[in-house]
Formats: sequence, C-alpha cells, structure tokens
Amino acid sequence: MERSLETQVSQAVDAWLRWLPRWEPATHRGRVAPCRRCFGSPVLSAAGLGADVPHGVQHGLSTRIKAIVDHAVAEYTSLNLPMLQSELDQQAARNRARSYRPAEGLEPEFEGLPLDPDPVPGAPFLFTIAGLADEVDAGIPALPPLSDEAKAALRQEVRLADDYANMVGREVCAVLLHHRLRIQAAVSQHVEPQIAAMLAELTRSLDAPFDTGPDGPA
Repeated sequence: MERSLETQVSQAVDAWLRWLPRWEPATHRGRVAPCRRCFGSPVLSAAGLGADVPHGVQHGLSTRIKAIVDHAVAEYTSLNLPMLQSELDQQAARNRARSYRPAEGLEPEFEGLPLDPDPVPGAPFLFTIAGLADEVDAGIPALPPLSDEAKAALRQEVRLADDYANMVGREVCAVLLHHRLRIQAAVSQHVEPQIAAMLAELTRSLDAPFDTGPDGPA
C-alpha cells in the first residue's frame, strides 16, 4: 500500500533529525549565488527554517521533501500523461548512456548543489566537474525532434504536471506545519550552539587580533 503524504513527510523529517547532529558549520568560502532550491522555499517557511538558519541545514530538509513531491508527480505522470512520460523515458535512457554522472547518487545534503566551487578571479580552474560532465553529454545523440502538434500537446501535459506538483507541494507544506516544533527544537539543540560558538570565537579574534596566547602579545 502506498504510504500517505503524512507518513512520507514524517519519515523525511525523522531522517533529517537523525542527520542534524552530524552537521557542522562550513569553514570554506561561501557561495555567491543563492540556492535555487532553498531560496524563498515555501517548504522551509512551513518548516520554520528561516533565513537565520544555515543553508546546509535548510538544504538537507528541502531536498528530502522535494523527493516526496517528485515521486508523487512521477506516479501521476506515468498514469495520466503518456506523452510527457515518453519524453522522460527517452531522457532517462539518454542519461543512462552517459559514462560520467557526477550529480547522481548523492546524499540529500548535497543533492542539487553546484558541482564546482565559485571561481576565484585570476585563478582559473584547470578543469571543472560540470565541464567534464558536459563533455560526456555532448557525445550522446540528441532526442528526436517533435512536430509542432506534439510540442503543443507536450506543453499542455507539462502544465498539468506542474499544477499537480503545486497541489502536492501545498499538501506537504500543510503537513510540515505539524512538525515545526520538533524541527525548531532540534535546531536550537544542535545548530544554534555551534553558531554561537563561532560568533564568540570571532568576537575574541576581533578584540585581540595580535594576541598569541594567554599572556597576550609577545
């Protein structure tokens, strides 16, 4: 029997809560561009994860919830949208033909993130992961073209799939509201102390920039 959305969301939150104690603040340089999956996400708003929560914490939950919506839309598409399903099947077969698929099989905390760090001005990369993947993709034949009538029918099915995704998304957000308290409690327990410690360390380093030890500057 297919699990209800309530059960799926509850299990996704449970999985995120099990992962959260392992989260640590990133020490590398932050990205310039906002995450398209998390920025302004109604899922994160429903979960009570605002802009003051680190992106890594947000991303782990939003990706897990997105997988629920994607699965529901995939089932709806397979049952009701034959043309769109055919296109997806062809694209999936094309993807399987690629010998290098660096974005697949990632843990939810990393899924959907850019494959490469932001470039540093004046220090170009010798190669990038995304560039290597594009080179492999370029050698695979493109999908066959569609007629104008087929394109119009496909666009209509895509609109129906989008409408269904929006409906499922609203239902998921309504379910998430019931998990806000335990989500926020976990953030208070595992995330906020680490952020407070980082701010305290930053304050100490700013107050004594030349301090080399407990006895002060040498």
